Amino acid sequence: MSRLLHLDRAIVPEAKIVNYLLSVRHSGGRAKARFLESFGFRVQHWRTLRDAIIAHAKANDISASHQTRFGTSHEIDGPLQTPDGRNPIVRVVWFVESEETAPRLVTLIPRIVAR
Repeated sequence: MSRLLHLDRAIVPEAKIVNYLLSVRHSGGRAKARFLESFGFRVQHWRTLRDAIIAHAKANDISASHQTRFGTSHEIDGPLQTPDGRNPIVRVVWFVESEETAPRLVTLIPRIVAR
């Protein structure tokens, strides 16, 4: 497939990282937070995860896309550069709204844990 376009305008809100992906208190995000923390990501350095997620999209092809009436979701699988260097395989889901070009982060899903 191809790479996700317009990553220079990617929307990765601080709240999505801090209050979801790195929040051990969020019911839907706590397992992801523990996973990401095990590779060295920390809430106080949330920009490190943001930058790694954008770099992940730049380095890996789109593995699947799904059209909806609201826009297109894109799944990208590949290694995520982590602070500890183990770089697990993750799926990052992005959404591009109809009539828009900027991709918005939806979620990150652990796939394979690197040893």
